[in-house]
Amino acid sequence: MMRRLALTAVVSLAALSAAAPAATAVAGPLPLPLPLPLPVLQNDDADTHLTVVVSGSGNPEADGTYELDCDPAGGSHPVAQQACDRLAQLPGESADPFAPVSRNAMCTQQFGGGATARITGTWEGRSIDSAFERTNGCEIGRWNSLRPVLPNVR
Repeated sequence: MMRRLALTAVVSLAALSAAAPAATAVAGPLPLPLPLPLPVLQNDDADTHLTVVVSGSGNPEADGTYELDCDPAGGSHPVAQQACDRLAQLPGESADPFAPVSRNAMCTQQFGGGATARITGTWEGRSIDSAFERTNGCEIGRWNSLRPVLPNVR
């Protein structure tokens, strides 16, 4: 019974395959369907919400805990719009600004001060937990690449 059913299905498929090109050759190609507008889906996972904790900068206005929300810019961050604008530029740059400096990196031995920072939260749907300091040239450059998310310290 199953064998007969399978054989019937194969023969029917073969007959339809052979008939379809002949039918389109006589009648011409079928019109293409009109494209339907696709709904824009809100991706809540792509939101940006970061907590920035800065200490030891020597500037009481820079030290503290700040909340940063983007799209729309808000939170307690002192320059939220500029910080969100900087974060929007980061995907087009080659290096990951939240990645730690490689242990094999050759960095200048300069001290940029005792400021430290920690950024946690979500950036464009990606979980972030990253520490920053200014103990050598690589770390200073990493800090500076995130200004104004991180404050300008000297």
